[in-house]
Amino acid sequence: MGNAALRELAAIEEVPFEEISGAVVAIDAHNWLYRYLTTTVKWTADGVYTTADGTEVANLVGVVQGLPKFFEHDIVPVFVFDGVVTDLKEAEIDDRRAAKERAEAEARAARERGDRVEAARLEARTQSLTETIQQTTRELLELLDVPYIEAPAEGEAQAAHMAKAGDVDYAGTEDYDALLFGAPLTLRQITSKGDSERMDLEATLAAHELTYEQLVDVGILCGTDFNEGVHGLGPKTAVKAIHEHGDLMSVLDARNAAIDDVESVRELFLDPDVTDDYGFDTALSPDIEAARTFVVEDWEIPADEVARGFERIEESVTQTGLDQWT
Repeated sequence: MGNAALRELAAIEEVPFEEISGAVVAIDAHNWLYRYLTTTVKWTADGVYTTADGTEVANLVGVVQGLPKFFEHDIVPVFVFDGVVTDLKEAEIDDRRAAKERAEAEARAARERGDRVEAARLEARTQSLTETIQQTTRELLELLDVPYIEAPAEGEAQAAHMAKAGDVDYAGTEDYDALLFGAPLTLRQITSKGDSERMDLEATLAAHELTYEQLVDVGILCGTDFNEGVHGLGPKTAVKAIHEHGDLMSVLDARNAAIDDVESVRELFLDPDVTDDYGFDTALSPDIEAARTFVVEDWEIPADEVARGFERIEESVTQTGLDQWT
């Protein structure tokens, strides 16, 4: 997801968590959740996250395992959920759906031949954010008093907008397209092991002598979730082409190339569908017992699978005191 080729251009530095303690981060919820969902499925027996009636809620295990690092480092996450899918992304979604269907067939074959490890690996690639996963994630966040908002369209665009507005300190996502949506500062790998990465838009522009609009053009030339790129144009070559010709349309003309709906794609990054109608409280007061009951009793997750996650949240709240979450 997103334009990974942009990493070659992005100004990125590792940042210790001590340096970002106290920050408020708008998290691209679908991006973050999908990562923990697939990891849980890959490394956890399916009986752990499947209820007696066959409903899969691996997200609940993932959320309980992923949230503690925020609490432990005094970082307030504001999860931003996607809204309506743009028409421009339908082709990307269709490709992902086809890939999942192939993975499902391969997983069935692996199970039939008794290769449980390969089956688990493939099943991780078949996951989707079902209505149950969407709803139970929101309910668990509410019980833990972790704020979330609903974006009108792309969650990543909304997170970038909130960062530009100064309502949060960072956007949080693994996608490099946060640069194209104009997030001034983006945190990646925020709940991974080790330090996180900070991606700086202004430093990226300065390093390559580009305007923000030209960086968007570079991204479109390389390809995004919303368009196919131009054959033969990687990030460095695209920067050179923009320097030579000035803008996206001039590069396309010079190369006798075309990108479908190019003006709409460009507008999507430069003027995305976002909202200012949101609010959130950074004074968090998690109800850990209610959250544990919800996960273990209501959704039948074995207590030992989430015990350490809840313990870490409880320990961090006890150590820091809720006054530091204001």
